[in-house]
Amino acid sequence: METVILSSKYQLVLPRGARERLRLRPGMRITVLEKGGVIFLVPERPLRTYRGLVRGVSVKGLREKKDRL
Repeated sequence: METVILSSKYQLVLPRGARERLRLRPGMRITVLEKGGVIFLVPERPLRTYRGLVRGVSVKGLREKKDRL
């Protein structure tokens, strides 16, 4: 686990290892989510990167909205 320091200008510097593992580049947008006092940083990706993500997933057994409680 790596630690960062919040600057007086409220800026964070992400460690090099994290940037490389997540393939972050200058100018990328990152969504900030907060839940239960925990901050999540989620890099926004172009839709084309998700192409084929659900290939081969079976829809058998999925319920219709009217069947859910």
